[in-house]
Amino acid sequence: MDLRALRYFVETVRQNSFTLAAERLNVTQSTVSKMIRQLEDEIGQPLLIRDGRQLRVTDVGRIVLERGQEALGTMTRLTREVGDLRDLVRGELTVGIPPMVNLLFPPVVTTFRARYPSVSLTLREDGGQVIEQQVAAGELEVGATLLPADPALGLAARSFGRYPLCVVGSARAGWARSGAVSVASLRDEALLLLGDDFSLTRRIREATRAAGFEARVAAQSGQWDFLVALAATGLGTTLIPAPLLARLKLPGDLAVRPLAEPQLDWHVALIWQPGRYMSHAARAWLSTCDSALAMPAP
Repeated sequence: MDLRALRYFVETVRQNSFTLAAERLNVTQSTVSKMIRQLEDEIGQPLLIRDGRQLRVTDVGRIVLERGQEALGTMTRLTREVGDLRDLVRGELTVGIPPMVNLLFPPVVTTFRARYPSVSLTLREDGGQVIEQQVAAGELEVGATLLPADPALGLAARSFGRYPLCVVGSARAGWARSGAVSVASLRDEALLLLGDDFSLTRRIREATRAAGFEARVAAQSGQWDFLVALAATGLGTTLIPAPLLARLKLPGDLAVRPLAEPQLDWHVALIWQPGRYMSHAARAWLSTCDSALAMPAP
């Protein structure tokens, strides 16, 4: 159905006159009459009854009038909203960020809000593996995770930091007598890990299997500070990224040693699905990350 014909019909009803409608639309009266006749022919029912100088709307015409006004309103809003999104005058964006990674993002959020105050920004906290799946499925446009991401998902990634892991636990543990700790030396240790939906836990489990044993897990939590508190009770040993550990006040009887496994580090990155349409807001987020996190261009 021709939107122009709908516009001519709606204006004619509003003005109750072909002549006045033509003046408002800046077209000839014959053009208005022709377009409305074409609309009636397409619908197969009369929309207006011409009664002298008066126009009466038929039952079908009232339906077309109501739905036509809705359609025209929708098109007006669509045009305005597309322009607003293009210019980032409005819009919304949800970014997936693992709880342990979010401490790196305050400068990004601050810069993004300053640049695009009218864009609604939501930070969705979840484990890295969950975020990877949500990005791959299109539920999220962009997110953050630990590398390597699941290769089966085919995600694009942009690194923005690599940090060592630290082994934290009782000073009486066997590994505490070493200057640096290997994964193999944790064979007999009870481990305190994040939940299985966290990428770091996946990587730790992969590393213990590569060393010839399954991780013996004493407890799991989604809060890294709680894991350190459990370690302080002597329940077991945990592995914490150095930037997170630096923010904690550790009890004096806890031992902290670097993990001597350079391939098992805390390698954080932004992820998105390549080849899929990316909104203006998502592109602006990546650009903001480039500057605020000083990341190299892909």
